[in-house]
Amino acid sequence: MEIIIHGDKIKVTSAMKDYIEDKLGKLEKYLEKSENVRVNVIVKVNNHTQCVEVTIPLKSVILRTEDAHQDFYAAVDKAIDKLERQIRKNKTRIMSRQTKVVDYGFAVDEIEEFEEPEESKIVKRKKVEMKPMDEEEAILQMELLGHQFYVYKDIDTLATNVVYKRNDGNYGVIESE
Repeated sequence: MEIIIHGDKIKVTSAMKDYIEDKLGKLEKYLEKSENVRVNVIVKVNNHTQCVEVTIPLKSVILRTEDAHQDFYAAVDKAIDKLERQIRKNKTRIMSRQTKVVDYGFAVDEIEEFEEPEESKIVKRKKVEMKPMDEEEAILQMELLGHQFYVYKDIDTLATNVVYKRNDGNYGVIESE
C-alpha cells in the first residue's frame, strides 16, 4: 500500500507519518491487492483543531473519511476507525459488486483548500473523472462517501445524472437531457 501524506498549514513530522502508516497498515487485511492501493492523507490545522482526511480510491469505490480533534493522534485514530467500519459494513456489498462490475477506477484529483477573500463562497473544488455506472453503483458510492448526493454518468444513456437521498430515507435521481 502506497501512502501519500500532505500537510496543509502544518509540517508533517516523521513521527506523525510513522503513526499514520502504522494505523493504515491494519486496513491492508481488508483490501485485495493492497500493493496496488494508493492512500491519500491530508493533515490540516483549523484554529486549534487537527483535521485528518483519508481517501482510498479502489477499483469500483472510493473510501473516504475526515475527522477532527484537538489531539492529532486521536483524530487519526477516529478517522481510521471510521474507515474500518465503512469497509466492514459495506464489504459484502463491495464484494458482490466486484464480481459483476467493470473496473470503473474513479480518479479524484483534489485541489488543495485555499484561503479566499471573504466575498467568495467557494472554499473547495474537486475534479472527478466520471466513468459510466448504474444507479445502484452511484447509490453505493454516495453511501460510502457519506454524502447526500452523488453525480455520475449513466451507463445506458451516458448522460450526467445526480442521485440524492430524500428526507423520507429513499433515493431520487435527477436526469439531464
